Amino acid sequence: MSAQPRLLPWPGPAGKPCYLVSDADGTGYLSQLADEMEAVQLQMGAELIGHARLLLRDRKADAQELRYLSDRLIEALQDALRIAESRGGRLPGSGEREGDGPTQTSKGPNE
Repeated sequence: MSAQPRLLPWPGPAGKPCYLVSDADGTGYLSQLADEMEAVQLQMGAELIGHARLLLRDRKADAQELRYLSDRLIEALQDALRIAESRGGRLPGSGEREGDGPTQTSKGPNE
């Protein structure tokens, strides 16, 4: 078995972090699915940035459009942070110190 569970790029029930414990060393079906999902999430985030730039240049954009954009940007940022945490956790020598717990939070203080 791998020494460190992998944080998956999708949340578990109730938005809680979801982990994969595998002995396949990153080559199993779920690991490959997670890699593909991460790539899709990062690509969607990059495309969203392009849409955001266009919308923010549009002086006719209303508050509802900007709120919707903000919600999607928050989701993309949460995805990117989850991916960064997952990848960082799989770097050599990145095991958690004694007493440290997961740092992932899926909701902000106002949600």
